[in-house]
Order: sequence, then C-alpha cells, then structure tokens
Amino acid sequence: MVWDKTRLEQLRAEFADANGGEIFDEKFRKVAEKIISKSGTRLAPYAGVPTFLSAPYMQVAAEDPDFGNLQVAITGIPMDLGVTNRPGSRFGPRALRAIERIGPYNHVLATAPVFDLRVADIGDISFQSRYRLELSHDDIEKRIGQIVDAGVAPLSVGGDHSISHPILKAIGRQQPVGLIHIDAHCDTSGAFDQTKFHHGGPFRNAVLDGVLDPTRTIQIGIRGSAEYLWEFSYASGMTVIHAEDISGMGIAAVVAKAKSIVGDGPTYLSFDVDSLDPSFAPGTGTPEVGGLTTREVLELIRGLKGINLVGGDVVEVAPQYDATTNTAHGAAQVLFEILSLMVFSPSIGKR
Repeated sequence: MVWDKTRLEQLRAEFADANGGEIFDEKFRKVAEKIISKSGTRLAPYAGVPTFLSAPYMQVAAEDPDFGNLQVAITGIPMDLGVTNRPGSRFGPRALRAIERIGPYNHVLATAPVFDLRVADIGDISFQSRYRLELSHDDIEKRIGQIVDAGVAPLSVGGDHSISHPILKAIGRQQPVGLIHIDAHCDTSGAFDQTKFHHGGPFRNAVLDGVLDPTRTIQIGIRGSAEYLWEFSYASGMTVIHAEDISGMGIAAVVAKAKSIVGDGPTYLSFDVDSLDPSFAPGTGTPEVGGLTTREVLELIRGLKGINLVGGDVVEVAPQYDATTNTAHGAAQVLFEILSLMVFSPSIGKR
C-alpha cells in the first residue's frame, strides 16, 4: 500500500465524519451493532448500577424462582467461613462488580459474550446464617440446584473455595462431571479442626460424594509448601501440573493435556485467584509466590474453547489486601473469559 495524497483523501472521505458506531469492516460491524447505538453511543463503564461484567440484572426469587430464558446465570456467593488463613473473600463478589471496562468484546475468541448469550447477574445467594458454614453450603447447593434444574448454566463468584463443593453437588448429581481446576493448591485435603468443609478440601469431598470424576480432573498451577496434603489428588487419579512445570511444557501443551483429560464430557472450570502470582494478585487469603502471570492464565483459558463447559466459578478474591484493585481486575477478566468460553460450549451456546 502506497501512502500519498490520494490515499489520504480516500480515508478522509470514509472516516472523517463517521461516528463510533459506523464500522466498515464487516466482522467488526457485526460486533459494533450489538454494542453501539446508531448515534455512536455506548454504555459508560463508570455509570449505572454495577453488575458482573455489566450484564443485565435480573431479580430471581429465592423460592419458586423463574429464570426466564436465560442460558447463563451469574451469581455472587459472599461467604468465607471456610478459610484457613486470611479472611475477607466474602467481599469478592462486590469487588468484581465494581470493576469497570471488562469486555464487552473478546478479540481472541471473537465474541461479545454478554450479547451473544442470554445472561444475567441474578444477585447474591442469601444465607440462613452468616456464622454456620454447613448451612451456607446447603443454601449454595439449593440455589445452584435451582439454576441447573431450570436448564441454565451457573457461573459463580466467591467467596472462598469451599463453595465449589456444594456447587458440584448440584451440577453433578445426575452425572459426575470433569474438572479443570486452576489454583496454587489442590484443595483435596482431609478434615481440619473438626470439619472437612473448608476451602482446602472441596474437590476431595466432591469425589467422595460421587459428583466429580477424578480421572477427568486436571489441576494446574499447583505450588507451595502444602504439597504433602494433596495425596488424594494422586490416589484418586487426578492429573496435577505444578507451576514450575508450566514454563517447560508451554501453555499450548498444558491446554492440550487439559482437553485430553476432560474429553467431550460435561466439564466444570474452577479458578482460584491465588493461581496468579502475588505480584499480580496479592488480594487473596493464601498467596503463594511463583505463580502464573495474567497473560499465561488468559492464554490457558482461551485455549479451552470448545470444551463442554457446564459451569464455572472464580473464587478467593479478598480485596482488602490489595489497594491497587489488581486482584479484582484480574479475577473479573477471568470471569469474562469463562463466560466467553460458554458461548462455544455444546451444552450452553446452542440452547
């Protein structure tokens, strides 16, 4: 292409008076038509009532709920009674809602998921008690069960990682599901302090409850001094990829391994923000140095396009330990990436 006065005049004729909604490239125009009004206006990221990923808010009753024609329901689970170290992830859902400018377009997966799916923020799960962990797990299982029974895929924001156990009990009660688990910790330990319902053991509990298939489970990013607690992962047949192995393998090889493990069956994706190195995500209860970068995590999740995703969660954001809001920002971006994957899931995108 030669740059000259003729080319300049051509560009002026086409673009000088065009507003932001006038997109001439056919591929991008289809995206813009969903997002930008004919006058060139789009939603201001700093205005309005905050919701997850700026999705529409939909109030759904706790009893006899009506989820309408939703394909995906995003729900907050503000509960951190299962932490073993620093508390505070009960504030995670609120922190993620407050992050602006996530999406709406995913340029790698070529989707605007809030527009390409029938999705809504349905608010937070209400709890019978702010003090009793087991009752909170019952409330989570009940609400996620309602979502699943309505034929809707749940996408949850915690809260500590113990929430994944009751979620999986609801999702896997008809058929055990596979799992892609991105975390610093395997979370397959036994009971501590007279309870097994803590954030270090949800996936052990889920396997023993018959709702999670360990042979279709892969745990990615594992590291730190708690390795001796994770024998159940190996004994049950889970695949564990440690953080220090990822550099040698490469993200593409990790993605290929994950896809081969979960296959075509129903799969759940659980993301703990402490999988990220504390330099990217200090706002979490159990930070571990030597973790993944945000770029590595995005590449990993985007590589999972096409898996049969039936639900997902983002957990362990404790915003009070991060004055920069980087932790919540990274977690909100991951939430967006998981929702983007749902567009291409055989169980969701074609509903």
